[in-house]
Amino acid sequence: MALEYRAWQDGDDLELLQLWGGAESAPSEQFRGSFRPPAESPWNRCITALDQGIPVAAGFVYETALHPDRLWCYVEVAADHRRTGVGSTLLTMLRHEAAASPSGITALRSKVQPGTTGALFAEAVGFSTIQRSRVVVVSPGALAAPAFEDASGPQLEEAATGSVELTRAVADFYTAVHGWDRADLTLGRAQQLLLSDASGAAGAIVLRDRPRVDGGTIAAFAVSYTQARTDGPADVLLGYDAALKPSEQEAAVATMIAMLVHQFPVQLEVDDSMAALARVVEPLLAGRAATADAEAHVIALG
Repeated sequence: MALEYRAWQDGDDLELLQLWGGAESAPSEQFRGSFRPPAESPWNRCITALDQGIPVAAGFVYETALHPDRLWCYVEVAADHRRTGVGSTLLTMLRHEAAASPSGITALRSKVQPGTTGALFAEAVGFSTIQRSRVVVVSPGALAAPAFEDASGPQLEEAATGSVELTRAVADFYTAVHGWDRADLTLGRAQQLLLSDASGAAGAIVLRDRPRVDGGTIAAFAVSYTQARTDGPADVLLGYDAALKPSEQEAAVATMIAMLVHQFPVQLEVDDSMAALARVVEPLLAGRAATADAEAHVIALG
């Protein structure tokens, strides 16, 4: 009997999760929370596949103001319905919907964990990797802490997450390292998505190239999303001034990491496009002073 395809309805997730079971990867777990009935603002289309009235697969496309040049896309199929063309049919239907999106954007992006069913399906239908992202845990004492003995040299200080200066530094960094998928990150959007209470931001520190009173600017920053100190690694966004020379970027990143892991481990998201951060982290991974806990690839089609 042929499957039926219709727009996503509230309650589909409850039935699908029973068939899908546990998510096979962190990206899948994240995407599962994005299914919702079709809407115009923000624009999204979600389609459910039913076998004799029972949801067995679903997929979505939606636009985002942050990365406007591609639509997010995701398809998941129950294990006993895979390799039957259901996923490909859903993708074709979603691409048809994308062709009529208000923005006119038809290119798609998604995120997968290498080696998973989702990654194999994405490769088979023509998606290609445009970015690698790793979650890296840096061990305590991985780098020797700097002394900061020169009163006219680099300085470390706490920063308010509502600071306009910090917000601008975060927005500039995010934009600079997302040339592979253009970001439209205004100060207001940066504050809302990365530094507000709703984002989970718990505190921040900055490294200045010299004292603020002497005109010192932010060379690197770290924003923690861990609300209370635990024995586990704090979740930290670490960024730097991309306008600095590469050697200066690396020095600022190394100094910031050294201070962060003086006593406790930290968890960092490291995209390959974050060149200075990646260059500092690679030797730590090679020397086992850091571990890569998860790897994901951002993939694109069209």
